[in-house]
Amino acid sequence: MQASTYPIIAFVGAGNMAFSLTRGLLSKGHPATSLRVADPLPEALAKYSTAEITTFADNNLAIHGADVVVLAVKPQVAPQVTGELAILSDQLLVSIAAGVSLQSLNNWTSDAQPIVRCMPNTPALLGAGMSGLYANACCTPEQKGFAEKILNAAGTTLWVHEESELDAVTAVSGSGPAYFFRLMEAMIEAGETLGLSRETATILTLQTAYGAALMAKDTDEQPATLRHNVTSPGGTTAAALAVMEKDDLGGLIQRALSAAHARSVALAEEFGTGSN
Repeated sequence: MQASTYPIIAFVGAGNMAFSLTRGLLSKGHPATSLRVADPLPEALAKYSTAEITTFADNNLAIHGADVVVLAVKPQVAPQVTGELAILSDQLLVSIAAGVSLQSLNNWTSDAQPIVRCMPNTPALLGAGMSGLYANACCTPEQKGFAEKILNAAGTTLWVHEESELDAVTAVSGSGPAYFFRLMEAMIEAGETLGLSRETATILTLQTAYGAALMAKDTDEQPATLRHNVTSPGGTTAAALAVMEKDDLGGLIQRALSAAHARSVALAEEFGTGSN
């Protein structure tokens, strides 16, 4: 491993998540000279030219001499891409390929490979992501620090104690943005039904969602307490919440997240075949 303050980080895959992570690292002072990106598609690499990040068409040229290799490819191609990497056992492999287990990554590299699995979500594209992380036993504290620094460049990180918890992370935060988007859709549509223009209903909904998230995040109160504080007995909020409870909103959310969790477990089995 390099003794430098800034590890050399090579991204395999030049998609949106890799772009967001490199952009975040640069904004936090990581030098462009310590960042590399590899992708076989020239058009995918073009957007990195303005940041003066060295790009490669060959993955193995990119990872040669790197401290950290970030696997940022679609899970469907992860077996082939990872199996062809000439990665060394002292290089940290950070995988953001959804649904690809540590066992699969070990099969495609080696049993001695230090690996950190990460489950980010799409707000990472705006620097507001939430990522769950899990490291295998081969990782040193320094390597875990590298992984945390990389993912922190696009938001917030949280270490889990068991790899299986990443399936729950996927259900709650990995897929979570879509749940909130769907709720926003429904509120906008309801606002239109009540006589508002779509533009007005959209502004009201999005700002309300933003404000509610800030209140929940920036106070020590639990969401249940915040809900209670804004719900006057016999008032408009109570009337709306009574309908939601009657239709078992809590049970619906539980069933939805359970379905996402089960699908995450199934995907790990689908993508976890083969050995190097």
